[in-house]
Amino acid sequence: MARYQNGLFLYNGNSDSNEMENNLSQTLPIISQQVKQLQVIQTHSLDELKSVCVQYGPDVDVFFILGGDGTVHECINSLAELEKRPVIGILPGGTCNDFSRVLGIPQNMNQAARTLIEGEEFKVDAGMTENHYFINFWGIGLVTQTSFNIDPDQKSRLGVLSYFISALKTMKQADPFEFRVTIDGKEVSGEAVMILVMNGQFIGTRRLPVPSIHLNDSNLDLLIIKNSSLTLFKELLTMRQPGADESRFQELYHTQGKEIEIDVESSRDVDMDGEIKGHTPAGIKVLPEHFTFLSNQEGILPDTEE
Repeated sequence: MARYQNGLFLYNGNSDSNEMENNLSQTLPIISQQVKQLQVIQTHSLDELKSVCVQYGPDVDVFFILGGDGTVHECINSLAELEKRPVIGILPGGTCNDFSRVLGIPQNMNQAARTLIEGEEFKVDAGMTENHYFINFWGIGLVTQTSFNIDPDQKSRLGVLSYFISALKTMKQADPFEFRVTIDGKEVSGEAVMILVMNGQFIGTRRLPVPSIHLNDSNLDLLIIKNSSLTLFKELLTMRQPGADESRFQELYHTQGKEIEIDVESSRDVDMDGEIKGHTPAGIKVLPEHFTFLSNQEGILPDTEE
């Protein structure tokens, strides 16, 4: 018996035809066995993608997205305001596929499809700003500069490696800025090179060593990076150790909360889930258990390794 009655399978029709043919052949036969009525739609523009999400989202039980973090981000922003939202399954068809990693989804397409269709339904918090939603992270500073520094040709040739090359270049060009942050009424101010608001744990395929970050604890984790120094990396590693005294950290500030206001000395572009969206100042709040994703339950426990 099929697990779901109605489903939609969405993919980007602009992707490389050979790669897409392989991805579809690795996933559709598996997924179609567990969805009684499965509609497959390829989109060719952002407007078309949004239209498909809004039109079909309320009427299907499960919504499969074959794409990268950018495609997932656009889909969840279109699905977020629906009164009835479907269960979402992510098939990792991008470069980094960070949120699929957060959910414990294998990066092999065939294995990903099997994991999703056999996986658990898992409630996931969302972050909400004035105009957008995010499920993995919100960031300004180094993280945004890294996105701007990626060479498109290099990305197509080197994939994930291009992100690390860009990150190394960006670290050398770190541009400190003055900030003022209020989190659940408590104000923090100073100078930083990056501010992150985390719901998931992965950026650029790498997991942040912050054990408290979890997908459905009704909190967002605030990380303020004061300087990109060796001390910072030592403090990040220390955070994983039991009993770590974060009050002694010099280059890293970490706390959790439900409502966050962020202002900086001059307006800065914002990176949400790998997409440049909006700018500061910004107000952010958590929406507890706003989405339901198919996941490998064991892969998303707070302190598991990649």
